[in-house]
Amino acid sequence: MEIMEEIDKKFQKAYEISSAMKEKLPPDTMLKLYAYYKQATKGTKYTRPSGDNEVRNAFKLNAWFQISMLSEDEAKQHYIHLVEEITEQKID
Repeated sequence: MEIMEEIDKKFQKAYEISSAMKEKLPPDTMLKLYAYYKQATKGTKYTRPSGDNEVRNAFKLNAWFQISMLSEDEAKQHYIHLVEEITEQKID
């Protein structure tokens, strides 16, 4: 159970770090963050992305579909790793 709590803590910290970022990230990185976050928090219970831009929403949903084989914990690990890569800092 401790391993689950550890990944949840790291995931929450990674989410807080990524949400507070001021710099504009490349679109492919943003899509990965979105997809990993959605898979980590919703699994395959797909929901329509928010926003009025239908093309952007289609890209978001497609990115999420592409990683649907990941478990929620695997998606959390990918999200944490991506935030670590972007910020060049280890999340403890």
